Amino acid sequence: MSSDPLDTLAPTGEIVLDYDRRHLLTYAELLDAEKDGIAWQDGALDILGIDPVTDATRARTCWDSHLARARWITGAGLRSAIAAFGEQARAASHRRP
Repeated sequence: MSSDPLDTLAPTGEIVLDYDRRHLLTYAELLDAEKDGIAWQDGALDILGIDPVTDATRARTCWDSHLARARWITGAGLRSAIAAFGEQARAASHRRP
């Protein structure tokens, strides 16, 4: 789980945002959980840090939207993601002393 708080809804659209970069590990964990057949309720608690019993609607919405974003980034959005993450890596390397 990322230390950066999750929005209930992941970004949409065809532009990779800084939010996506900050939550890339979360996206990977969601994809792994899906591949491993982990129930969304368990994943919401363990990965997203949202209790599906006390906050079921937010947990499910957050799970679904972030999983959809993860699928997009690793599918149709991959070229955009590589370009965006590469751009950020190049910018960071220029800031080092």
